[in-house]
Amino acid sequence: MDISRLPRFPLAHLPTPLQRAERLAAALGGLDLWIKRDDCTGLALGGNKTRKLEYSLGEAIAAGADTLVTCGGYQSNHVRQTAAAAAVAGLACHAVISVSAPDLGSDYLSSGNVLLDGLLGAQLHVAEDPGEGTDATLRALMARLLSEGRRPFLIPLGASDGIGAVGYVAAAYELLEQCGLQGFEPTSVVLVTGSAGTHAGVLAGLRAAGAETAVIGISCSGRAEVQLSRVRRVLGELEHRVALPAALADEEIIVHDDWRGPGYAIPSESGIEAIRLAARTEGLLLDPVYTGKGMAGLIGLARRGAFDRGEKVVFLHTGGAPALFAYENSFYPPQI
Repeated sequence: MDISRLPRFPLAHLPTPLQRAERLAAALGGLDLWIKRDDCTGLALGGNKTRKLEYSLGEAIAAGADTLVTCGGYQSNHVRQTAAAAAVAGLACHAVISVSAPDLGSDYLSSGNVLLDGLLGAQLHVAEDPGEGTDATLRALMARLLSEGRRPFLIPLGASDGIGAVGYVAAAYELLEQCGLQGFEPTSVVLVTGSAGTHAGVLAGLRAAGAETAVIGISCSGRAEVQLSRVRRVLGELEHRVALPAALADEEIIVHDDWRGPGYAIPSESGIEAIRLAARTEGLLLDPVYTGKGMAGLIGLARRGAFDRGEKVVFLHTGGAPALFAYENSFYPPQI
């Protein structure tokens, strides 16, 4: 699979580390656990969107854009990284955000990612609701920018389309090379799945490289059938960009929805437990929206006996720690 000719604007610090997590693995019964540290991509405190945005920005610049437009939740990691990418490229940035988790306190509205969005120069537009309200606000914003003579480029939620997913095709090759240097091929990659671009890209990249590694998606929001359709959509869009291997069967798109909690951006008990366990065994900072739920899924599967002792499992850490400061009430009492 040749992606070298696709437009790309370098942003990330690559390769990101691949670290063994021995103490956390021991707490989970002895699987051989590794963490792929895509929280260390470097751009504005890092995260998985940076890899995607390299290709989104490549397309935007090739199209002559002067403004990036995107959307996300109020504490969106994607919006933060898009704002930073726009700053690096010298572009304006507008983002439509919506409150997905009400009643979380004033810190949710003023701290964490939303604080960084403003610092990075993004112009934020608050939608009344995260569904149709966001779409309507986006359409109106794009129309206004065009009427003002701007050249806006729309990056979808999470940069999860056939453009952004290319970043995780490349990441899959990077991961396999790192694992090879350590003398193994992973049996499973566990990741949180939301807007599905990372999930689709990793799965496509591994299969293109000839690896049979299972990609286990832990949903942070939608039911399993919803997530499967999202992954399918991105894979379909990805096919228009790169030559994918043989069509993936539905059974290869693995999604568990047991650990999504009450809904998107709403913390779950298992997610908070996972955040504390990862912090206290590995000094690893996860977040309550995405990676905490992803790690809760890995922990839950391990406790169910889904992994054999010594099995080679990689957890893809997609970032999100800045959101911790917006969810401080979820961690009280602090157990000191």
